[in-house]
Amino acid sequence: MLLGHNFIGFETRSAGDKKLQAFSTVQKENLPGDFAIATADEISAAVQKAKAAFETYSQTSFAERAAFLEAIADEIMELGDALILRAHLETGLPEARITGERGRTVGQLRLFATHLQDGSFVDAIIDTAMPDRKPLPRADLRRMMVPIGPVAVFAASNFPLAFSTAGGDTASALAAGCPVVVKAHSAHLGTNELVASAIIKAAQKTGMPDGVFSSLIGEGSVLGQQLVKHPAIKAVGFTGSFRGGMALMKSAVNDREEPIPVYAEMSSINPVLVLPGKIAADADAVAAQLSASITLGVGQFCTNPGLLFIINDSNTEAFVQKLSNALAQVPAATMLNKTICSAYQSERQQLLGQPGVQAVFQGEEAGADYKATASLAQTTAENFRQNSALQNEVFGPTSLVVLCNDAADLKETLAHLHGQLTGTVMGTPDDLAQFHNSVEVMTQKVGRLIYNGVPTGVEVSHAMMHGGPFPATTFAHFTSVGTEAINRFLRPVCYQDCPQEFLPDALKDSNPLHLMRKVDGVFTRNAVGRVAAVSL
Repeated sequence: MLLGHNFIGFETRSAGDKKLQAFSTVQKENLPGDFAIATADEISAAVQKAKAAFETYSQTSFAERAAFLEAIADEIMELGDALILRAHLETGLPEARITGERGRTVGQLRLFATHLQDGSFVDAIIDTAMPDRKPLPRADLRRMMVPIGPVAVFAASNFPLAFSTAGGDTASALAAGCPVVVKAHSAHLGTNELVASAIIKAAQKTGMPDGVFSSLIGEGSVLGQQLVKHPAIKAVGFTGSFRGGMALMKSAVNDREEPIPVYAEMSSINPVLVLPGKIAADADAVAAQLSASITLGVGQFCTNPGLLFIINDSNTEAFVQKLSNALAQVPAATMLNKTICSAYQSERQQLLGQPGVQAVFQGEEAGADYKATASLAQTTAENFRQNSALQNEVFGPTSLVVLCNDAADLKETLAHLHGQLTGTVMGTPDDLAQFHNSVEVMTQKVGRLIYNGVPTGVEVSHAMMHGGPFPATTFAHFTSVGTEAINRFLRPVCYQDCPQEFLPDALKDSNPLHLMRKVDGVFTRNAVGRVAAVSL
């Protein structure tokens, strides 16, 4: 039974009079259950608990944190079908998709647990003392990454599990040694409560401090602003709109005595270069591949391909028609919530109403049923360069074809692109050689470059980069997916001439954690004094 309470560490509270309900686009009505909006006192209590917990949690061993993350994964699985059904009702996503997303969520928790056991994320570097160096001696210098402090995490609308309460931001922050305060997404409040209860159970079972995790309910920007402005919060993880991310960023910099980083993933239209040789060789397969990617999850992925750059030649018109026909075969499907559905209809009309934009295909309106159909439009490269509004994200199954005259026109147009999460190149070997300069331009604009695939589908792994230049994210050198996401919630500290007994284990001469460290410029797992180069 759902209680509708806020989780203030190990306590549950619901002192506020204001309530929220979760609306189901599946049932087209509010779901049972009232959820209490957190009061100012409850918000403060959650953050103060996180601050107190940081003193203990930041000192836990890597093995202890790994056990905590494994326990969270176990507790989420213990929720069983109740979690799948509630998430389906709150998001409209098929139960099979939710089941797969649960697997991804549990998998990334376990991946971070493994990453903790390895310990390499602390990036231990040791420069031993050189007392006899002339003209000046060198001190003993030892550097490693340490937890940054309590982190505020904002749950995303389009991934109720994998980018939400126990998603990648929470998993990476907890792995780093940072307590987490989650702002639950108002569209999936029941799902949040189920997962939050699982995290609390895991924390209690593994002996974590009270306050290592809290979950708060709020609406609009009120709760978010209070969290970001609280002096005890030291970093923010956010996935959502450009406007929302920038509002948090401004508050984190302008409205605090101590500015903090906001790692925001905000907006991307993920350009695809569909090169002429590829179209000539395999037009049907490419059209089918792109149609499936554009409509996957009703287009509600941050990696949805919203721009297609095509060289205008004798095959172009037929290819665009093939893509249009493929999109027409995809039935209307339920969107995540009322707000997203309404925004999609509005954003699509704004795109189609832009000067120089021609509608190629537009499915029937289905907004009354909270459903969306695909759309395809086209414009010229010159028009695209002159109108920055054509780079506004349409969050749903819509894509814009940009027709370029030749390689030079394509290269010039790509130079006008805003920062993106991904860029895709679909081409033959001859294409890749001929349009190499254009690919290089796009590489400067994206965080991940895909060859002869589609951008939808983000592997949770060590090498994944899910980030990109502004405005896709606020920090182009960080990822929100994969083990490298932990780096967002760490900071470097250098210990100079620190006695051995007071050094962290990661920096001690004996290397008790058996970490790979850089000692006097050489990578080794050996103790200091027995350094041997390691072939990497």
